[in-house]
Amino acid sequence: MASRTFTPMLRQAIRVSPRNTIASPCRRFLNTETAPSLYSARARVVGARTGHVDGENLKVDLTMAKALGGTGDKGKTNPEELFAAGYGACFQSAMNAVAPSVGVRMPTKTEDSIVESTVELVGSMKDLDMGLRVQLLVKVRGLAKEDLEKVVSKAKQVCPYSRATKDNVYTTVKCEIM
Repeated sequence: MASRTFTPMLRQAIRVSPRNTIASPCRRFLNTETAPSLYSARARVVGARTGHVDGENLKVDLTMAKALGGTGDKGKTNPEELFAAGYGACFQSAMNAVAPSVGVRMPTKTEDSIVESTVELVGSMKDLDMGLRVQLLVKVRGLAKEDLEKVVSKAKQVCPYSRATKDNVYTTVKCEIM
């Protein structure tokens, strides 16, 4: 009798990834290729991670972080810090924009609503296999924790950074009442 290779049924089954499943009806689909542009930001980078960035309203010098083998020069920044700043500002703006739609009034004092963002470069530089990991810590004074969580949940759906990184960058958001 000829020998047969046995392949378990589970191996033959089609694998379904969460990315391939049908999204809930509340998920918005925006065709970013054809959507009208609301604003364009441009930057000119010369010298990579140890160079300089010029933009319409931006002039910064870059340095390689010490943790990556660079000098970590004072007064200079790096791509991860710039991403952290952009994500934090955008997420906080999204929170302010969506709060009324979930029946929450955000604090009026800027110091009563803070987003601390951490962007980590992860992976292997040796293998040139790198990615990002993000943690957002949202701190708000004067809201109930449940209300803050409603605002944050809705902000994740509309923040352009959250939408761009969804299913691509591991992101955690923690809520804290001050």
